[in-house]
Amino acid sequence: MTQEKIQPFDLTVIGSGPGGYVCAIRAAQLGLKVAIIEKSPNLGGTCLNVGCIPSKALLHSTEILHTIQEQAADNGIETGKVSMDVTKVMKKKDKVVQTLRLGIQHLLKKRKITILKGHAKFINSTKIEITDNDQRSEIESQKTVIATGSKVTELPFLKVDGEHIISSDHGIALKSVPKDMVVIGAGAIGLELGSVWSRMGSKVTVVEFLPQIAPTYDEEISKHALKTFKKQGIEFSLNTQVTSAKISKNRVHLSAKKGEEELTFSAEKVLLAIGRSAYTENLGLENCGVVTDPRGRIKVNAKLETSVANIFAIGDVVAGPMLAHKAEEEGVAVAEIAAGKHGHVNYKTIPGVVYTDPEIACVGLSEKEAVESGYEVKSGKFSLAANGRALATDATDGLVKVIGCKKTDRILGIQMIGKQASEMIGSAVAHMEYGASCEDLGKTVHAHPTISESFKEAALAVDKIAIHSI
Repeated sequence: MTQEKIQPFDLTVIGSGPGGYVCAIRAAQLGLKVAIIEKSPNLGGTCLNVGCIPSKALLHSTEILHTIQEQAADNGIETGKVSMDVTKVMKKKDKVVQTLRLGIQHLLKKRKITILKGHAKFINSTKIEITDNDQRSEIESQKTVIATGSKVTELPFLKVDGEHIISSDHGIALKSVPKDMVVIGAGAIGLELGSVWSRMGSKVTVVEFLPQIAPTYDEEISKHALKTFKKQGIEFSLNTQVTSAKISKNRVHLSAKKGEEELTFSAEKVLLAIGRSAYTENLGLENCGVVTDPRGRIKVNAKLETSVANIFAIGDVVAGPMLAHKAEEEGVAVAEIAAGKHGHVNYKTIPGVVYTDPEIACVGLSEKEAVESGYEVKSGKFSLAANGRALATDATDGLVKVIGCKKTDRILGIQMIGKQASEMIGSAVAHMEYGASCEDLGKTVHAHPTISESFKEAALAVDKIAIHSI
């Protein structure tokens, strides 16, 4: 092994995912000498390489197919037999990913950020060892940010083999359409990739331990989504716990329990989508005194500092929703704190999105959460079936719900399912960020005709003064 001389940095970021590279860029903007360490061949982390971006590319391609199949005739478009070339779809997805990889590399280099390839391990609180094959080097850093992300959570009896039992890493890169697929987990990953392969022709069954799909969303929104996805041909088994699995004749056979009922499932592929776990292994945390919780997540304070004052942690390795935009905001906040400025993240306004068709989005509290938090609640909703733009564009499947406080009229949360929900939720975040009332939202002018008018109407409905609904 060879050893290079130590290079001193003001700030070193371990991990180049959304949180890591954004943190590095912001720190460089503030005048710090910055390094970023990445053990994978490509920059961008899980989100860019095997998560957010490739899955959205596949969702877009398959949504085009689904739209042609389901809506072309009603819109006067005559088509012959429509099919999809999986190889070309994957090539298009890979092109999108590669373009963004190069974009991140360009941004880092333009900011004069040193990119170091290899696995990082703390020697002590200011010294880091980097190992890349047989090459070994050490760097010194006044401050370090751990942004190593997360890994797929497995079940004790269901380990990912990449062939029969797959994770989302494999689910975005299959070379052919499986005859059938069982998805374990009805969260964002399971619903999104389940939709992708269902549209391509696979018979998809989603198995969920909890009583509702998209379990972090308002119950009414989740029920609407379940009804919609069933219409699209996806089958569901809720309140169901998978208990064992065996592989025979190139198929996976699952045993499960639904209450007292014994169930079995069989499929060519099983997609494990029960969640992700913080990736903190072999970082040498014990060498510098960084403390983790029972789930392996790094403990941090309000400033995202670990138990060691000069070491921070952000993104999936700390508590909270495992979302790219949450990691990005934490990255900016930490960079600003490290540079002696005030950094802050408002965790009450972190939006969530499931990029299915229709999309599901939320910010703030669901109605149930608001009640459990002690609020006296009032709510209003508006169906997209009564929205002019939705009617004109075959997008009537959905609704918007606004949850408010009875005493103060302040918006507590917004939930929606429908076309463009992922874009509309940004407006909802803005209103909640400045502490808007339901009346403020109801008096906000929205262009006509737009689907976003449903957002305004739902706010008016909170006080039973919606114009376009009874």
